[in-house]
Amino acid sequence: MSEPRTPFEDLVAEAEAAPTEGWDFSWFEGRATEARPSWGYARAMGERLAKAEAALDIQTGGGEVLNSADRLPPLTVATEGWPPNVAKATALLRPRGAVVVASPEGAPLPFADEAFDLVVSRHPVRADWTEITRVLSPGGTYFAQHVGPRSAYEVVEYFLGPQSEADDGGARHPDRERAEAEAAGLEIVDLRAERLRMEFHDIGAVVHFLRKVVWMVPGFTVDQYRDRLRALHERIETEGPFVAHSSRHLIEARKPQP
Repeated sequence: MSEPRTPFEDLVAEAEAAPTEGWDFSWFEGRATEARPSWGYARAMGERLAKAEAALDIQTGGGEVLNSADRLPPLTVATEGWPPNVAKATALLRPRGAVVVASPEGAPLPFADEAFDLVVSRHPVRADWTEITRVLSPGGTYFAQHVGPRSAYEVVEYFLGPQSEADDGGARHPDRERAEAEAAGLEIVDLRAERLRMEFHDIGAVVHFLRKVVWMVPGFTVDQYRDRLRALHERIETEGPFVAHSSRHLIEARKPQP
């Protein structure tokens, strides 16, 4: 007769079995929380989509954020690089007349110059400012919420040890992104940044987070980090939620008229 599993093992097994496709974070309900930025990206995105004629959503994930808009423009296209997300986004967005294009992250956007009057993105891995500028029509807008520097680094450093500023590359800093966007020919209309409290209420939430947001601890597996996970489980059980802080910034940029 096998030994009964411990609460730690149950939580970890449940998190390992949970699907990670798309950007649906409903699995975390009651298990982890993250404060939301004050600007309300999805609502503001929806307002802009309602006025657009041709829109592109870059790195759409499973299409959940784009699908939250009440109205999509007559021409709506989304790109996504991960095959399971391409399938999920297509199933979600096709009934609304939106086309999902499989396009690897980092590759040139597979669209003609000046094809869109609105480009949006929520949490792109990297903003390719040259390509964004190229596909925007004159007077067109890029509107996005980006992940900022050292986001959730309390989690990263718990597993990987202290990280220097260089480890984050500085590439996500809003001041650097402003400079890169302007160098590509865009005018910054709005740029706001916030750090927001995150709480993990059980070790399963930590495991699911690291499986879903794979760049936090590259190559993460439960087996590799089992001892650290068990220690963190005991800490949460004794001291309460594990607290981290996400970093987000809103950026709106416009391509000038000639």
